[in-house]
Amino acid sequence: MNTLNTHSNIVSPDDFYEDLIEAHRDLDTAQSHELNAALVLLLANHIGDRDVLRVALEKARDIARPAN
Repeated sequence: MNTLNTHSNIVSPDDFYEDLIEAHRDLDTAQSHELNAALVLLLANHIGDRDVLRVALEKARDIARPAN
């Protein structure tokens, strides 16, 4: 079984962040949400392992909605 890598793994993370921001340039809110959804689905397909994706979903939800 594969595991979710939560350690820094992006070469030049600042450059990636710049690319991400640039991808959103000139999009309205709905288009920006659509881009995010498409990116999530493309990356999920690339990962392909449902167990890893479940862990990623749980971690992302914990970040978005921390316990009180």
